[in-house]
This record gives sequence, structure tokens and C-alpha cells, in this order.
Amino acid sequence: MAQPRQLFGTDGVRGTANVWPMTSEAVLRLAQAAGQVFKADGRAGHRVVIGKDTRRSGYMLENALTAGFTAAGMNVVLLGPLPTPAVGMLTRSMRADLGVMISASHNPAHDNGIKFFGPDGYKLSDAVEAEIETLFAGEPQLCDAGQIGAAQRIESAVGRYVEATKACFPRGHTLDGLKVVVDCANGAAYRAAPDVLWELGAEVIPLGVSPNGFNINDGVGSTAPEAAAAKVRETGADVAICLDGDADRIIVIDETGQVADGDQIMGLIAARWAQSGELKGGALVATVMSNLGLERWLEGQGIGLHRTKVGDRYVVQAMRAGGFNLGGEQSGHIVMSDHATTGDGLLAGLQFLAAMVETGKRASELARVFQPCPQVLRNVRYGAGSLPLETASVKAAIAQAEADLGNQGRLLIRKSGTEPLIRIMVESEDAGLMQALAEQIETAVLETA
Repeated sequence: MAQPRQLFGTDGVRGTANVWPMTSEAVLRLAQAAGQVFKADGRAGHRVVIGKDTRRSGYMLENALTAGFTAAGMNVVLLGPLPTPAVGMLTRSMRADLGVMISASHNPAHDNGIKFFGPDGYKLSDAVEAEIETLFAGEPQLCDAGQIGAAQRIESAVGRYVEATKACFPRGHTLDGLKVVVDCANGAAYRAAPDVLWELGAEVIPLGVSPNGFNINDGVGSTAPEAAAAKVRETGADVAICLDGDADRIIVIDETGQVADGDQIMGLIAARWAQSGELKGGALVATVMSNLGLERWLEGQGIGLHRTKVGDRYVVQAMRAGGFNLGGEQSGHIVMSDHATTGDGLLAGLQFLAAMVETGKRASELARVFQPCPQVLRNVRYGAGSLPLETASVKAAIAQAEADLGNQGRLLIRKSGTEPLIRIMVESEDAGLMQALAEQIETAVLETA
């Protein structure tokens, strides 16, 4: 039987800064363990690249990772603040053995996390993460004094990502004449995203581009689209591109201030790629969270939908196994494997802008390709050490909700892999029933606190 995962969640290792496992000591040991795994072939010259978002704690964790990797005999290249997908790209292009992104993505500033990429630029498999966990729990194997790794910082990382991203925009087209709000969540893309859009010709209205170490995702970005919607209405912009703290997810806001989530954006891209013959495998890969309305609409377009468990890494695994080139999550992680190895909010935004340019349509005409099935999402926070989904009362509430829902919709209850939350999703054409069932389960979870 597989051992339960103690460190890794659905997207790397994550937690509150300066609280285990996001302490300097734990992260140093994590780097030593990962270094041991990725230099097991014994050859010299092993390299790891490390990027980060704009959290204050990123400096602390960057230093801890550097100490751990160099102690394990790996050379370290520090990239500075840049998007998660850039780390995947640079891991591969710089022929590194390992890539690391220091980020807690959409979480508040007091959290942080560590995401690993293998030499192919893709996130690690469960098996490799389990191997790192095993070594983490043991005594570190440090290299001899003469084999300690070197560390250096490069200044060109953002520029490399900007050029690679622009190259994915359709040839012969520009963004001339488009007024675009870009909300960078005071996060990792605060330099790269405005530069890409400006260099492609857009009139750029930047938002969330003044990080101070503590304001990442604070009232801005894809998890707080109200700020960008207000800026669109204030400036008369054509569209807004909202990224999260590490820029691997996107939300689009049309010229009226209405929000389009990842399902709508994926639907648009899938339909366009299917029409042009670019959609490999004739299907989109999405998680169990994606709206039933998307599935029904894709079916009407002759496009399949393959569902995975929650987590963009599982989407990518399914894409690679099935030969698909488009996948993602309702939350805005959109993976286009012809261009990137992980979710890239800016790349997905460029696909949406390309659709506006090529069709001449307004954002509002492109941002709602299907009618969503009514859906309610609830996030219920629980206390440390609590196991709400294992209590009899919560199990009973879920069983009763499933019985009440029957075949009138979908019910999904899961523990978050990145935060101490129970995520509740109910879909049903019966709005009253949907709300009642969500409240029923939420109340049961809260009563366990």
C-alpha cells in the first residue's frame, strides 16, 4: 500500500511561511532530498534553476533551497521573479536537471510553496515526489567539500520568457487598436505580462504591478476580478486579462465588466482549434470541476471531454498519455502543450486576444461560448488536525445530499490539496435544491470544527 503523502499536495509543497513545511530548515532538507534524486547518476555538472513570485518569504526560501542544492552537489541558477510557466520553459531550454518555482500561486501573501519541474519541463510524477519524501525523512547525503555546487543569478530570464511568449502569437497579427487591462496580482508576471502586450501593439493599462512582498493577490488578480472589471469600465478598455500570483492561471473580463472563467476560455480555444485542425485528439482535457454545460456544448461541437481529478498536473499527465494538446481547469489553469509544459495565463490570454483580432468580435461575443449549468462552489475552512471528511456526521450529510440530488445534477466534495479547505461543488438545474444541498454539507463540515 502506498504511504500517505506528508509533504506534497496537488501542486507541490505548500503552507504558511515560517511554519513547517515552509521553514528554512525544512526547505533546505527538501532541496537536499530532491538534489539526491536528480543527481543519482553520479555525473558532474548537475544544474537546478530557481524562480519565485514576489512574496517576502521567497527570499528566505530561495536562500534555503540554494544552500540545500549546493550542499547536495548541484549548481544553482537563480532566475528571480517570473511566472511559473517560465520556470518550466527555462528548465528545459537551459538543459537543467531540475526546476523549482517558489510560489503559493493564488494563496495570500503569508503562504508560500515549492513546485518542482523535471528536466523535460513538466511537473514531477507522484512516484518521484514520493521518492523525495522518503529521502526527506532520512539523513541527508551531502557531497564532499570539493563537489559543493556553485550559485549564480541571471538577469535575462524575464526577457527570454517575453520573447518565447510573443512567438506564440499568430504571425502577421498585432494587438494594434486594442486597449487591454492586464492585472498581474502584484505577482510574478508584473514585468513580463505588460511588456508582452505592449510589444505586440496593445495599449496597456497595468494593474497589480506594484509588489511590496505582502500584497500579492490582495484585492487584485484572477481571484479578485472586481478591481480589473472596475478598471475596464473606468477606462473603456476592450478587455482585461487577470492573472494570479504566479501567472499560471487566467480570468478574462469583457468590455462590459463580465467575467469569463477557465471553462469558457477553454471552450473558445477548443472550438477554434478544432475548426483549424489544430486540436489534437479531437478532445479537451479538464477536471471533474469543469461545468456540465461545457461538456454538453463540446459534445454538440463534435469535441470530446476527458475528465481528470483536480490539479493541473493530472490534466497534463492525461494530455501526455492521450496525445491531446489542450486542457485545463475551470479556475483558469489552461495548458497548451504545443507551447508550454504547464498552465500559462498569459499564453491563454493571447489566444483570446488573437480570437478578437482575427474575428473582429468584441470580448463579450467571445467570452460566453456556452450556457453554464447552474453551479454553486463553497470553500469551508477547517482547523489544524481536523479531518472533516472522515467524520460520521459529514459522511451522512454527503450521502443524504447524493440521495436527494439523484440524477438531477452532480455533487463533488473534496479536500483542497493546497489549503485547509473543504471544497463543495453542486450542479443542478434546480437552483433551490442546489443551494440547499451545498448549505447542508457546509453546515455539517462547520460543526466538526
